[in-house]
Amino acid sequence: MAALLDELRRQDLTCAPHVLVRIVVQLGGDTPTIREMIARLDPPARFGLRPLPAPLPMVPTIQAKYDSLELDDRDRDLLLAVSLCLGDELEPLLAFDGRIADELMLSAIGPHLALRAGRVRFVDPLLDIWVRSTTDAAVQASVNERLVTIFVARDDRVSADWHRSRASLRGVPEAAPELIRIARELSEAGHSSRALQLAGEAAAHAAGIVLDEARVVAGASAIAAGYATEAAAWLGPLFPEGAERYRLQGLSALVIAQAYLQGAVPAIDPDSFRPRTDDLDDWYSWTRATAFAAVLCAERGDRRGMRTWLKALRDGCAIVGAERELRDPVVALSWLIAGESDVEAMVGAGPLSGGMLRALRSALDGDIDAGLRLIAVGDSGLGAEIDPFVAGFEYSPVVNAYRAVVEVLLLMWRGDIRVARERLMQAAMIFPVAMPFAGLGVVLARRLDLAVLGRVGPFGEALTAALPPAVRLDHLVDRAIEAHLSGSFEEASSFMKLWSDRGRPSPMLSVAGLDELAPIDGDPGAAIGTVAPAELLEAQRLRARIATTTDARWRADRDELLEATRALASPFSRARVESMLGIRAVIRNELDAASEHLRTAQRLFDVAGADAWARASAARVALVEEETTRGDAAHDSLPACRLAWAPLLTSRELEVAMKVVTGLSNRQISDELQLSVRTVEVHLGRVFGKLDVRNRVELMVLARRTVQYL
Repeated sequence: MAALLDELRRQDLTCAPHVLVRIVVQLGGDTPTIREMIARLDPPARFGLRPLPAPLPMVPTIQAKYDSLELDDRDRDLLLAVSLCLGDELEPLLAFDGRIADELMLSAIGPHLALRAGRVRFVDPLLDIWVRSTTDAAVQASVNERLVTIFVARDDRVSADWHRSRASLRGVPEAAPELIRIARELSEAGHSSRALQLAGEAAAHAAGIVLDEARVVAGASAIAAGYATEAAAWLGPLFPEGAERYRLQGLSALVIAQAYLQGAVPAIDPDSFRPRTDDLDDWYSWTRATAFAAVLCAERGDRRGMRTWLKALRDGCAIVGAERELRDPVVALSWLIAGESDVEAMVGAGPLSGGMLRALRSALDGDIDAGLRLIAVGDSGLGAEIDPFVAGFEYSPVVNAYRAVVEVLLLMWRGDIRVARERLMQAAMIFPVAMPFAGLGVVLARRLDLAVLGRVGPFGEALTAALPPAVRLDHLVDRAIEAHLSGSFEEASSFMKLWSDRGRPSPMLSVAGLDELAPIDGDPGAAIGTVAPAELLEAQRLRARIATTTDARWRADRDELLEATRALASPFSRARVESMLGIRAVIRNELDAASEHLRTAQRLFDVAGADAWARASAARVALVEEETTRGDAAHDSLPACRLAWAPLLTSRELEVAMKVVTGLSNRQISDELQLSVRTVEVHLGRVFGKLDVRNRVELMVLARRTVQYL
């Protein structure tokens, strides 16, 4: 799958992984046909913003494969009936054709049908597309009419209404209510795409308030499957012309769709959509929409918007009496995502406001294993509950995507990099993982690819390209990590400076970045994200202290730092601290200690599955063992020295030190910086003291060691 994703990207035909998997399944894995089919699809379908067309369109490989197939009318009608039916039951099709199963297997179409356990399907799914594409509309209508008779006799009202609506050249309004009812049931069971299909057919035959209901069910089913553009198209016409009840029922799904497509929650006044009646069902629909809007604002770091929607949520819950089951867990989830984990630990029930919220809280309280167990219980179905926050969508692809992204996040926090990456790739082939938490799944995919491969891989690239145009993720840290792991220090430092200049944009839930090159002396939450377990914050503090501690303080603090480093449980977090300890030891010319730290880092990166980081550590170990120095490295030393010494020196002292490294005399430095020679000497004396060197020669040696191992 990765190779095909990469090939499609190079041809400018990027597909979201879960969309590509569906195409592969529907085309039976026929690679030439897959390439041709994807070329026929428009970007929204390839990116998962709209459903795939049903049936898939004809392409040359299918036409060439079956155009020589000769079928009599009876056999063609049966194949067409197999294609048109909602289900795969064999009995209705035997009644339609008049032959028994054994006779079918011995007929000319026997080799094309797989019959087993009362079910029937095409042996080659490409034949399904060929039959539909090469059959006249009149013939299809005739077969649908015959199927109506079959399903009426079997008292299968849903199938009968489906085929009646498909056969009619005019509207069949009486078929719409039953199709809508079954669509709701399918949606609640997690079959969002099939629910959208039925609701869409109902909408084609409905009018008035029934049409409004069909639009709501179609739009809600679409967003539950991740089809944001499709959902917006179905729900948009309800505003402002639709019946109030269905406008309010569709408001949640429309807010979710627009937030994903626009990159921000719509800037609307919650009060402008307040119900104009006392109907509690209408008020509950409005209240749940405010809950979604509040959480979506929290995901995007919009605290002002979150507070506005939470106020509306509290008002609505007071009216409908849902303070405990809806208000409390949504308020807790919103503030947790926004970075206030000290809010009262209220949790609800179900997959999101229950299991997912508990899992995040457990992880932030230091028990990531317990959080992962909570996710696993939800995935097993053993703890199935109704979730008032996402009621009716507990089993939907989007809710499953949220849970999958949280599982991957917790695995990364625990330091299981390879396992996290494998789990994310598995989830990306099934669910729309780019939607949760404002694109967090995409950020995770890229960072995990970088940690393992040293570059963004096919899954990360595909997920990135499939994002809506308005969604903007920061890639500067990704580029810095890639450069850092490949040994391009100056390039990595440049990217991190640009990232810092842009305000250090980061996901609300912490994802490992590259604070080795952007040490922060202060609140570590600002460096690695708003929300993170205490151990990740401690690891960041340790890296900052290693980078900023003067040589004079280092002698006193070293044992404390080593002890704190050994206490880190995450192999990935500890490995990064060990790596910095090794670099610090190299700069101090303590090569035995440096070798020990860097080897420890390499082993821990191996344990974590962070292969690219392990390779980078191995390269540093080799440098230490060779104990070689570069020739004239003065000018090459500047970026490394500037980064390593900046936390220890004032800006003027740093400029003087950089001039010394390049070989300038005090007089030349004085002329360039427009300072007196005496002032230069004072600054240089302070530099010597802070860097624990005695003269210019030792400063030059320190510079060479810094660039060689940093």
